[in-house]
Amino acid sequence: MLKDKFIDYLRFEKRFSPHTIKAYENDLAQFAGFMKLQYNSSHLSGADYTMIRSWLVSLLELHFTARSVNRKLSTLKSFYHFCIRNGFIEANPMLKVISPKTSKHLPVYIEKDKLEQLFSQVNFGNSFEAVRDRLLIMMFYATGMRRAELIGIKENDIDWEKFTVKVLGKRNKERIIPLGSYLCHHIDIYLKERNHFFTTEKESSARSIATVSKKDSVHKTIDTPEQNNTDYLFVCSSGNRMYARLVYSVVHKYLSLISSQVKLSPHVLRHTFATHMLNDGADLNAIKEILGHTSLAATQVYTHNSIEKLKLIYKQAHPRA
Repeated sequence: MLKDKFIDYLRFEKRFSPHTIKAYENDLAQFAGFMKLQYNSSHLSGADYTMIRSWLVSLLELHFTARSVNRKLSTLKSFYHFCIRNGFIEANPMLKVISPKTSKHLPVYIEKDKLEQLFSQVNFGNSFEAVRDRLLIMMFYATGMRRAELIGIKENDIDWEKFTVKVLGKRNKERIIPLGSYLCHHIDIYLKERNHFFTTEKESSARSIATVSKKDSVHKTIDTPEQNNTDYLFVCSSGNRMYARLVYSVVHKYLSLISSQVKLSPHVLRHTFATHMLNDGADLNAIKEILGHTSLAATQVYTHNSIEKLKLIYKQAHPRA
């Protein structure tokens, strides 16, 4: 099937992430279902632009946002481009399909003074999880990395001499991000606390096993926590690598203490990093490289926040504004 060949192309040649591939599969399956229902045919190669337009209209009637519809159309554009390039079809039905206009939303970010308040006034605590959570938020804000990138960091990805970290971004592209001595210092504090935590837990479990063995004649198996049983930097209290939902919960928990915004996700800290860097005079190309954007256009969205700030300053300061 053409769909399967296309998915293999995304997986093995384009090296898209499993999450992205799943989104492509769902979009194609949804369009195939529409074709079957409306035109009694689920063969995507037989679709023409009128069929795609009718699907577009049906999505809008179901109250899909223009942004969601455009993402689905982008899937079809990639699919039919793939089919044309490999000679599976003769004409591209997407050439006569016009995407709906989307409203431009500026990236949501946290004000600098609020983040300063978080790190200077909020009491995270001294436990292993508290030290980890504080460092986690610091890492997001100091590097602008994505959630999946942070979760995937291993200890040996950190270069302690150069104060950098190697991350694996989208499409398995590696890049180097500067950390700075201050952040490396807090990473070192976290690692010491983590090692102490798991050493203590292991000793505690060993004592519990010894106590049970003395009381019971029958041997009982008790699971003992392993001391750092993964080489990933950020781990759960079980010793396993942190998972995406836990990372989100940690970020949302602490950002909600300083902000009333609806969006308080790890990606908001990525936006915050880029916006603060740009506002303080950083070169746009440098921000692009740190964020891992393939196109400068993706980074330029942050200039709008800077322009809005300039407008506000101008309005407040100029006598004829």
